[in-house]
Amino acid sequence: MSNVDRALKHLNRKHGNHVSRQTIQFEEFLNILAMKPSTVVRSVFQSFHDMIKTYVGRGLDEYPDDPESINYVYYDCRNLFVNNTDRPFFADRLFANRLINHVDSMKGSARQNKIYIFEGPPGSGKSTFLNNLLLKFEEYSNSDDGRRYEVVWRLDRRVLAQINESQLTSFVDRLSNLLDEYELGQADLSEAKSPLHGSVDYVDIACPSHDNPLLLIPKRDRRLFYDDIFKNDEFKWKLFTEKEYDWVFSESPCTICSSIYEALAQRLPNAIDIYKMIHARPYRFNRRLGEGITVFNPGDKPMKQNIKTNEQLQRKIDSLLGDSNAVKYIFSNFAKTNNGIYALMDVKSYNAERLLELHNIISEGTHKVEDLEENVRSLFMALMNPGDEKTFEGFQSFSDRIEYINIPYVMDLNTEVEIYRNIFGKHIDESFIPRVLHNFARAVISTRMRVKSEALLEWIGDPMVYGQYCDENLQLLKMEIYTGYIPNWVSDEDRKRLTAKRRRQIIDESEEEGVTGFSGRDSIKIFGEFYAAYARKDELISMSALTSFFTKWRRDLYEMLPEGFLNSLLRNYNYTVLQEVKESLYYYNEEQIARELLNYMFAVSFEIGSVAVCRFTGDKLEISEEFLGGMEKRLIGSAVEDNIRKQFRRDTQREYAGRTLTQEILAEGRNPRDTSLYQALHERYVHNLKGKVMEPFLDNQNFRRAIKDYDTDTFKTYDKRIRDDVSFLINNLCGTKFHYTKQGAKEVCVYVIDNDLARKFPS
Repeated sequence: MSNVDRALKHLNRKHGNHVSRQTIQFEEFLNILAMKPSTVVRSVFQSFHDMIKTYVGRGLDEYPDDPESINYVYYDCRNLFVNNTDRPFFADRLFANRLINHVDSMKGSARQNKIYIFEGPPGSGKSTFLNNLLLKFEEYSNSDDGRRYEVVWRLDRRVLAQINESQLTSFVDRLSNLLDEYELGQADLSEAKSPLHGSVDYVDIACPSHDNPLLLIPKRDRRLFYDDIFKNDEFKWKLFTEKEYDWVFSESPCTICSSIYEALAQRLPNAIDIYKMIHARPYRFNRRLGEGITVFNPGDKPMKQNIKTNEQLQRKIDSLLGDSNAVKYIFSNFAKTNNGIYALMDVKSYNAERLLELHNIISEGTHKVEDLEENVRSLFMALMNPGDEKTFEGFQSFSDRIEYINIPYVMDLNTEVEIYRNIFGKHIDESFIPRVLHNFARAVISTRMRVKSEALLEWIGDPMVYGQYCDENLQLLKMEIYTGYIPNWVSDEDRKRLTAKRRRQIIDESEEEGVTGFSGRDSIKIFGEFYAAYARKDELISMSALTSFFTKWRRDLYEMLPEGFLNSLLRNYNYTVLQEVKESLYYYNEEQIARELLNYMFAVSFEIGSVAVCRFTGDKLEISEEFLGGMEKRLIGSAVEDNIRKQFRRDTQREYAGRTLTQEILAEGRNPRDTSLYQALHERYVHNLKGKVMEPFLDNQNFRRAIKDYDTDTFKTYDKRIRDDVSFLINNLCGTKFHYTKQGAKEVCVYVIDNDLARKFPS
């Protein structure tokens, strides 16, 4: 087989995979309905919801057991906005949650005639977002999972001959010469010839409004019909009880379909003959042809004639039915996107006029086409810049129909970094010491945030409590919360005070942010300049480079950062890398730690001066103030006052007696190490031990030199204990938890020692 033949065979196989538009009988459509009711009984709003859920999936909650959760979760939007797109759109966590909440609301309520306006400043990626959203909606709607059906009338001559044979013959003979004109008239007419007689057997007329065939069941019969066709399961219960399915019982078919149905009802002896002429086929979406999806740019001029008809077809219908007023084959351009999406790219110029034209359509759900009313059940969307609301000022009834969804500049630092990786390549990570790239994103995002946060001040009270880790405006804290993460430097007391209400207030403040500061285009340009200036093969980009760029290289950009933010960012970085080094250097005997904790946990229930054998370790314990106090200093710190230390002891005793021993150990049979109290004590104990792990190395110059010589021949000359400590430290930093390279690990360790961070951030 030649290469050409092989290529053509491959194309032919691919062609066979395309979604078929084969027309099926109404009875076959009902069989599909009975087997897959949740996919067949879908409005455009339900289908849009299903599309989003299919591509995005379930969200990930990093704190699933948190009783104060507000369901602010991580959604992976790459399949929706990034993969297989010409220009990726990166949805940050805030926008993703905002979008999903709106989509859930859109599906879960009765159909409301609204227009969804995505509002955001220039450079926020609105156009890219909408283009990718429509691309995936078209892709999903034309797939098996997203398939919906539309009405096709199949006028069968053999059935209609029972009405008026001579009239029908005249109609069919002349109709066969007009097929091409009918195609151009958007009526989607097709013919089929009998193999025996060579004459036209039927004519297909697709509903120009893409109505679901279920709407051709008379309203008065629908409840009984659905009760008969569906078994008593979860879907049937939802169909009859939930608001999202109200349309199935309340909506009417388009005027053309209604007219054809009524005309046939007067001429055919029973309903079965009518339903034999009703067929269905997949509703095929094509944005470029305006089928199912129509998008207007501000410069697209309005069409001179918005009314579609076919005079030749109209005459044949009149001749067939013997009544010039039975069916008026007339519709508007809105019919092409009925049960689809009608979108406006920026409400400016001609699109401002189009938006106002939608006033009555959105309010009433109908559109006047000459003397006929046309149903419009589209999903209306528009993009808008802040301040363009003046377009519909004075139209209060219209304003009430608008649902705003903000698309600000990116406020999630992880998403900002993903944008840099997409533009400049994923290899940029190799040029940075870990955290420095994300700190650049933090500096950019700080310009987009409000300086003062009422929600954070109400929660924290005095920001200076976290002065070593955070800026005075708590922007660094808010950035972490926006990513779904609560920093470990937040105290236990403040964690407990972070109620669902406070969390929601913090997240809600994002609705007013991201409209000023560095735009998306600005940040890409600034990062490109920064990367070009400092990327080197033999040296990683450090915090010193980042600080130098803003304070010396681009002083104009430094003026746009909040006052004192860069210094706070550096302090936060110093604290964080110190904790990483401590974590990587820490290796205490876990068995010894467990023995000490279990002994303390057991001993708190005994009086001072008593002697007892620990039921968990078998150790004989002399219960003294020295014994208990020594452990408490390791657990909560040596500088803690006696009254606080004794309160901690009483709380521990109460927890042990009231829950740990009676419920978890005796009733549930848990190992003491698996109890909640033990886990909490262990976390405290290890935290305080790690705080002192650097002390042996603070003034040890050999340790510093060994780090710099690591992975060289000179390293072999050092004492074995130092070699073991340095190797342990570097290997842990390069592990799966912190992801340093060897070069990055060496540089950050020297940075921690040279800047004396262990003394600047005492435990």
